[in-house]
Amino acid sequence: MPTIRVIPCLDVANGRVVKGINFENLKDSGDPVELAQRYYLQGADEITFLDVAATIENRGTTLDMVTSCAEQVFIPLTVGGGIRVLEDVSKLLASGADKVSVGSAGIQRPALLGEISNEHGDQVLVISLDLKRADTPSGFGVTSHGGKNLTELDAMEWIRQVQDLGAGELLINSIDADGTRNGFDLELIELVRTISTVPVIASGGAGTVEHFVAAANAGADALLAASVFHEGLFTVADVKAALTHSGVEVR
Repeated sequence: MPTIRVIPCLDVANGRVVKGINFENLKDSGDPVELAQRYYLQGADEITFLDVAATIENRGTTLDMVTSCAEQVFIPLTVGGGIRVLEDVSKLLASGADKVSVGSAGIQRPALLGEISNEHGDQVLVISLDLKRADTPSGFGVTSHGGKNLTELDAMEWIRQVQDLGAGELLINSIDADGTRNGFDLELIELVRTISTVPVIASGGAGTVEHFVAAANAGADALLAASVFHEGLFTVADVKAALTHSGVEVR
């Protein structure tokens, strides 16, 4: 098993970190720069910063917020939300992002993914996959626009396609598990693991430190969570301690 990364996620809308259940009923969770610094000090391996309203509002990610976070934390910063063209990626990287997370724009124009990978390298390109159970061959469908629109894409077929286009990592967001705190969707992680040729980041459903252990054992290379960290149920250090105690190697 590879070394597991623990990644706090900052979902941002209107300059504030927000969190809901199944991507609905968003509530304020704090200042993004303050939270990023807190998690950096707790030992986070990376920070993922998603402007959840950017795509819906048809605008780009707030660049000054990215720069402020990059000045406070000295670990990789992945930024997503509102990316539509190659220039958006270049601006984010220039503002301090290390990687970009692309979801809806890649669904609308898959060629964009190849453009990003060719221009900046596949290590920069994280594919954000908001997946839910659906009537598709694999049993999982792909949603867009922050989980609001269910597309006709089969999740596993889309994953094969984005890997061919140059995906560096897959961020698997389970819409069904998101915010429920009932545990990561292990069935989904195991299914993706069977076809993935790149690292898999599991997201959605964390409620206890044991859930992180289960997701690592299911095949995730990195574990992402939001509200459990924002509300102080446990820290990044607590998660790493539980993983280590279970024999999972952490960074």
